[in-house]
Amino acid sequence: MENQLRKNSCLGINSSPDDWPGEGPLDLKIHDLPHRSSTIEWWYVNSHLVTVDGREFSLFAAFFRSLEEVGEPTLEPVYCHSLTWALIDASEQKYYRESLLDPRTPSIALKKMEKDFQSTDPFLKKALREVLEQGKVILPDRLLKKNAEVSTEELKLDYDGNRFVKLTAECYQLKLSDREAMVSCELLLTLKKPPARHGDNGVVQGTTGEGMFYYFVPSCQVEGTLTLAGRTLEVKTAKGWYDHEFGRPEDGQNSARTKSNVAWNWIAVQLDNGYEISAYDLIDIDQDKSCGHYAIVIDPEGNWECHREFIFKPLENWSSSRTFESYPIRWLLEIPDVDLFLTVEAAFPAQEFVTIISHPGFWEGRVTITGDMKEKIVEGIGFVERSGFSKLARLEDFLKAVGQETRTSIQNLLPLSPTTVQLKKLLGSESQPHRLQGLDTQQYSKALLEPIRTIVDRGGKAWRSYAPLACIDLVGGDSSFFWDWLGVPELLHVGSLIVDDVQDRSLVRRGGPTCHHVYGEPLAINAGNVCYFLGEILLRDSQISAADKLRIYELYFDTLRAAHAGQALDLSGFSYLMPEVVERATGELLEAGILSMYRLKSGVPASASAKMGAILGGGSQEQIDRLGGFFEALGMAFQIVDDVLNLRGFENNLKSKGEDITAGKITLPVAKAMSALPLEKRQELWQKLDANLSAPDAISDVIETLETCGAIEACVEQANEVVESAWQEIDRLFPDSDIKVRLRAFSWYVLARHY
Repeated sequence: MENQLRKNSCLGINSSPDDWPGEGPLDLKIHDLPHRSSTIEWWYVNSHLVTVDGREFSLFAAFFRSLEEVGEPTLEPVYCHSLTWALIDASEQKYYRESLLDPRTPSIALKKMEKDFQSTDPFLKKALREVLEQGKVILPDRLLKKNAEVSTEELKLDYDGNRFVKLTAECYQLKLSDREAMVSCELLLTLKKPPARHGDNGVVQGTTGEGMFYYFVPSCQVEGTLTLAGRTLEVKTAKGWYDHEFGRPEDGQNSARTKSNVAWNWIAVQLDNGYEISAYDLIDIDQDKSCGHYAIVIDPEGNWECHREFIFKPLENWSSSRTFESYPIRWLLEIPDVDLFLTVEAAFPAQEFVTIISHPGFWEGRVTITGDMKEKIVEGIGFVERSGFSKLARLEDFLKAVGQETRTSIQNLLPLSPTTVQLKKLLGSESQPHRLQGLDTQQYSKALLEPIRTIVDRGGKAWRSYAPLACIDLVGGDSSFFWDWLGVPELLHVGSLIVDDVQDRSLVRRGGPTCHHVYGEPLAINAGNVCYFLGEILLRDSQISAADKLRIYELYFDTLRAAHAGQALDLSGFSYLMPEVVERATGELLEAGILSMYRLKSGVPASASAKMGAILGGGSQEQIDRLGGFFEALGMAFQIVDDVLNLRGFENNLKSKGEDITAGKITLPVAKAMSALPLEKRQELWQKLDANLSAPDAISDVIETLETCGAIEACVEQANEVVESAWQEIDRLFPDSDIKVRLRAFSWYVLARHY
């Protein structure tokens, strides 16, 4: 035991709890059981299976138990429980995930919010709080219907009928069921090798600084059945893996729930030469340092050894269309001391596990392994988990990621050096290749593609692009099949910006010179117009029904007509109404005209993006209409807030304060002022606007008038009312989910924006 304490001290752990294993072989009869000293503990299994019909599957399950509090007056520990598991259909590339949380999770999460409310995005927290205060959690998480049952006398875990039970000294039963997804399993795992200790002879550091003990059994025989969509599949061959980890904070800490920012990469490998490997990197993100770096190699006889010198690094990334998080899907694993060099590749990319307990999610999935060991070719199968590396905790960061992926989507559609295949698609000549005869590709790129890409590549507000994908997922579809659709709203928007800038004689767009100042008006107008037709390429390639394609075609061209109508109203302006409005104080007449213009120019395009997504996701007509209404409200609110910011000032002086006043533009605050001001003040205000003021003091006087009469604040209130009214319809129609919470947060973000 003295040697064990020395090892613990090396990891910063002062002493081992009395119920931790000592030196020598592990007694699973004792240590499979829950440990009273532990504030955090979990039991984990995974398996790779082939059914009798030749289909390939993998699964993992993790049963968690954590200390929530010490009850009074009994001083008995009160635990919180959760279960995450997934069935992976490798043959069909489908990922069925299930997350069950303790019934007390809403109250626990609310208490945690009170302690560190500023730690993440305030809008997301506010939206999540709305759900938690109703005693609910957000999908895809669900609450356990009753408290989990955990025996302290034998390994017997029961989480709403999902069970992990030790039947004999070497045999375990695993039963899992997701009734909504209609998937389940009943498996028996029989240990085929003795347990191995991970880390430093079993001692590792936990994700919040705890001292942990970690052992695992890397080889299990597995038999039983899987059930999908009511069909039971018998397992023909299978491999299994069993992990158990438990621990508590260091001395002096009374809870495992200390603040941390720790991430990890973990891999479990089963090779065809009888070897297994378990390796992990635990990384302190804030300090950019390792908290643990171990690889355990187990030989065919079950002997194991620990290696500290190894490489486990990403080679290729994939981005999720649901969370926009980026995850590695190909890795390099090298352990030079055993002459091991492996390439690890995801069976398919979309194996993200979305859950509030590791927000926004983590990646845990089946991987295939190829390489060589001791100069012999080896193959294998395994699991990789990656968690804690999220950089998108705030909505602004999330939207930046959406923007980057949007630009990538358009860059793929409009490459500056297109191949012949790409040219055929762009020019509609896949069936008529003669259209490319004599085409100067470089001239085509410079005259058409470059003007578009110049504006697109500068980046813009990405919320329009997110609408289709969010709505696909919200109605129950899978946005990963429509990743390229990010570009459709952006191309429509960029086309309108390029043409608008010509019409308005604008000089700056997205932080640079406008398109027509770089390429001239004729090329800019042509480039702007062609943007309206590029989205059709994506629709043509989509694997959706002809009926849905027709619906989207009609919706798209309806939107173009409405948007151009709105632009016409904007260009012609509302000065013609001002004499009557000033004389009779009929600001509501002016207000109605301005809101109509906002609806057509901004609301309808935003609505169309959402409706397209709902159609692609297979939504009902009511869902399509309500989502369209919500995004129309967002589009209108965006324009109203823009009017307000033009008077109160944009963040970082992105636009000159009072630009609309200098241009003599009749905006919504002016309309509201015309209903609030007396005749003399109305006349004075209109005279100043009609004079196209440029002097800062004169502009400030106009802003002061609009502020003092309450017109600007009335616009803020109206923007809130428009969005809130539309949200009530969304809230009624859709169950609470991660997507819905993000949309709720985004609605507040639009209303509170400063740019």
